[in-house]
Amino acid sequence: MADIKIDAKVFQERITHFVNAWKADKRSGDALFNGASSILILMGKVTEEPELYKNNAMHFWLLGYEFPTTLMLLTTDTLYILTTQKKAKYLDQIKGGRFPVEVLVKGKDVAENEKHFTKITDAIKAAGKKLGVLTKDTSTGPFIDEWKKIYADNCKDVEQVEIAPALSTAAFSVKDEAELRAMRSSSKACVALLTPYFLDEMSNILDQEKKIKHSVLADKVYNKLEDEKFWKTVQLPNRQKLPTDFDPEQLDWVLGPIVQSGGKFDLKWQQDSDDEILHAGIIIAAMGLRYKSYCSQIARTFMVDPNKSQESNYKFLLSVHNMILKAIRDGVAVKDVYTKALGLIKSKKPELEKHFLKNVGYGIGLENKDPTLILNAKNQRTLRDGMTLVITTGFSDIQNPNPQDKNSKTYSLVLTDTVRVTATDPVVFTGEAPVEVDATSFFFKDEDEAQPTPKKEKRDSRVGAVATKNITSTRLRSERNTAADDDAEKRRRAHQKELSAKKQAEGLAKYAESTADQNGVEVKKFKRFESYKRDSQFPPKVRDMGIVIDQKNATIVLPVMGRPVPFHVNTIKNASKSDEGEWSFLRINFLSPGQGVGRKDDQPFEDASAHFVRSLTFRSTDGDRYTDIANQIANLKREAVKKEQEKKDMEDVVEQDKLVEIRNRRPAVLDNVFIRPAMEGKRVPGKVEIHQNGLRYQSPLSTTQRVDILFSNVRHLFFQPCEHELIVIIHVHLKDPILFGKKKTKDVQFYREATDIQFDETGNRKRKYRYGDEDEFEAEQEERRRRNELDRLFKSFADKIAEAGKNEGLEVDMPLREIGFNGVPFRSNVYIQPTTECLIQITEPPFMVITLDDIEIAHLERVQYGLKNFDLVFIFKDFSRPPAHINTIPVESLEDVKEFLNSVNIAYSEGPLNLNWSVIMKTVTADTHQFFLDGGWGFLQNDSDEDGGSDEEEEESAFEISDSELDVASESSEEDSDFDSNASAEASDEAEMSDEEEGEDWDELERKAKKRDRESGLEEEDAKKAAKKQKRR
Repeated sequence: MADIKIDAKVFQERITHFVNAWKADKRSGDALFNGASSILILMGKVTEEPELYKNNAMHFWLLGYEFPTTLMLLTTDTLYILTTQKKAKYLDQIKGGRFPVEVLVKGKDVAENEKHFTKITDAIKAAGKKLGVLTKDTSTGPFIDEWKKIYADNCKDVEQVEIAPALSTAAFSVKDEAELRAMRSSSKACVALLTPYFLDEMSNILDQEKKIKHSVLADKVYNKLEDEKFWKTVQLPNRQKLPTDFDPEQLDWVLGPIVQSGGKFDLKWQQDSDDEILHAGIIIAAMGLRYKSYCSQIARTFMVDPNKSQESNYKFLLSVHNMILKAIRDGVAVKDVYTKALGLIKSKKPELEKHFLKNVGYGIGLENKDPTLILNAKNQRTLRDGMTLVITTGFSDIQNPNPQDKNSKTYSLVLTDTVRVTATDPVVFTGEAPVEVDATSFFFKDEDEAQPTPKKEKRDSRVGAVATKNITSTRLRSERNTAADDDAEKRRRAHQKELSAKKQAEGLAKYAESTADQNGVEVKKFKRFESYKRDSQFPPKVRDMGIVIDQKNATIVLPVMGRPVPFHVNTIKNASKSDEGEWSFLRINFLSPGQGVGRKDDQPFEDASAHFVRSLTFRSTDGDRYTDIANQIANLKREAVKKEQEKKDMEDVVEQDKLVEIRNRRPAVLDNVFIRPAMEGKRVPGKVEIHQNGLRYQSPLSTTQRVDILFSNVRHLFFQPCEHELIVIIHVHLKDPILFGKKKTKDVQFYREATDIQFDETGNRKRKYRYGDEDEFEAEQEERRRRNELDRLFKSFADKIAEAGKNEGLEVDMPLREIGFNGVPFRSNVYIQPTTECLIQITEPPFMVITLDDIEIAHLERVQYGLKNFDLVFIFKDFSRPPAHINTIPVESLEDVKEFLNSVNIAYSEGPLNLNWSVIMKTVTADTHQFFLDGGWGFLQNDSDEDGGSDEEEEESAFEISDSELDVASESSEEDSDFDSNASAEASDEAEMSDEEEGEDWDELERKAKKRDRESGLEEEDAKKAAKKQKRR
């Protein structure tokens, strides 16, 4: 204890805070401190037990160290400390502060010691008749015995009251920033030992099918605490390292490590790891560490080849765990947290109620377990901001309906995290250790073993043997689903009629008054152009009375009647040069009303009835100069048009507010990510940071190369996992475009390549090389695990973005891949996926994000028999916005697209042809009121109804057409159809097969095919001969 240094400032702050809480309790009725007028803390001789009790904890909380053989008596105005002479020297550091401290030195003189003890008892009696003590204190030793004897003699009238809840509430439970920092470091150390170290060791053992005892595996983890190299190099699951000031020398075990499997589980952690062999089934790992006297715990359940019942129960455990975390916040009663969890279990899976633990955690900090802060149904305490808890959600001894072996008949599931209570959702200190099913499940069995033996199909007696083998689930080789459920189609049609009627009613109500030439049409305004404000700004060359081109002011200065007259380039229509004999003529035409010009020059005038100069003509013998002037005017005109267009394009670009950076702590960071659109220069990965009011992407090349996105400008936030893709994506769709370099964009994307092996997300070490299928299987497992971890990392960061931007209503949206479809929204064929609020394609640029709420109606084009593709057009509620087209969608997706549009309440129509939407939208915007009076979008619905009726007639008549008529029809439509002749032949073959009672064998089918080929060949030869005769004539 030679280098003991007590922080006097922290001591004064904490003891003052504690005494103030004590005094406040006295004023409010002594509910917490039980009326104690003084508090006694005893410490006997040192024990080897790592467990901290409240007397030890009080020493650490006030002094930062434990002082054995020491007595502390605290009154509301003085702290008395009786200790040995050596310890008293260190305690001199806390004297002289705002709160008085009196140190009494115990020596070898018995009489002198008795005086000191008597002084303590006199202070107790002077303070009052109630002494606060720790009734469960187990301190022992001669010093304690000597005190108890004198106390019994001198304080017979003093009543002892329990002070443990008061110490927990007023001192230990709510942590300051220094304590929370120690808790975070302790939790990170727990995560590092569990994932990656324990996870790697366990997966290696299971991979290699080694037999190892629980105790041996636990000892490996236990001994890793002394490995300094490990703590310097270890990476957490989020690829971050431990803090630079982390000191592994201050780590110590407080729980385990505990490893359990094989049907024997103890979720109270009262038993050490046993000597049973690690069983490849349900494996539970739990451990707890102390760092700078502050504790944390973590526990995870790993499932090896789980069955559906186990996976279902684990997912439910995870939902209960997340519900408990959401319920924990400042001001919530402890009992309400447990009651909510129990209520969820009773409502969703009541059969698991008897397996649920009797509490869902407890307070933690200086004590490994605060017995006054147990999270059960009876505890009346209220949670406060700054408290730290261990949340343990578990089901014990569940019966396995499909046990693999005798050790799998029962199993338990548990999740333990260390969290901090806040005013909103808690901060999960151990949240970096994954808990998702994909991250905690391991599959080592071959797929062939897992698949059950296929059942033999029942043979239909009406179908022949050969036909039975060749009948598939689809009737066409393109496997298109053309036979929709009739009832579903009727319901869909009825729903669409309701939506169409609703749209018509909304249109009439919205555009109740005439909107001719107003809605959606850009009303051009008269523009004034100023070249110069005063004569002194004229170019010096105008003195020569020649034609001057002023590039800087976009002006042409012309000599008129001996005076220089400026004309802005926007008043000039064009300039031309012509030659007649020795003279050259320069004609400059100006814009004026009634010229019958094109759309570009169709602009209003301040007074159309005024007199206008339509043109000016100059002549000169210098033809080359006039040619040069005409070219300069043309170039100037072109530049002016270009600038005007750029200005128009940038009109909707917003000037964002400044990003408010986080200064007092390190912001949440996602490293090694690329950005799209790409930044200028070399393509290198940067990092994304979450600040107070937005995001910042920082390139490592330069501090100036960064992109700021404010939460107030974010409309949609998407997370797209790397499943079936080469990249994992966080995509931000903006309300208003921002400047990205010199271009504007409404979509900013952060991504990482999932196939790049340089990012080893799991932190696993390379295993020993093995040959054959095992090595290939290991690589697949590693790839799957790495992708899952990459998805978890990006999803977690997206959730953090949503949490930071929750005041702006930000939520993470994910694409629903199973109901997506292929299409061409721009130039390339891509996979388009719906989300909760949008229809998106964010895998490759240009991106497509269509908000469903912005859509007025949808129209399906080129929907007719014989075509393999159709087109989809979205008309937006803002009629000035051009319709969005998705072309070349496979006809196999037609029913799925219809069902999706119907499910999100978007009215749709369909037709056989492509429509000229620019003309249609002009008609709509010219007079929207009249458009809806004339039936609105009903003209599209009428076409759809006619198409639908003709389709039904075709379907009914398809059963009546004869074979000869079918052949003729197929031959006549051969040139117009997208199907080739072979496809038509196969379709007619299938029609014939379905009409017959018995299936035909291959010989019969081949004979018919040859006959048709011969007939088709003869007809082609006749057609060629007829064409040759026609040419000769």
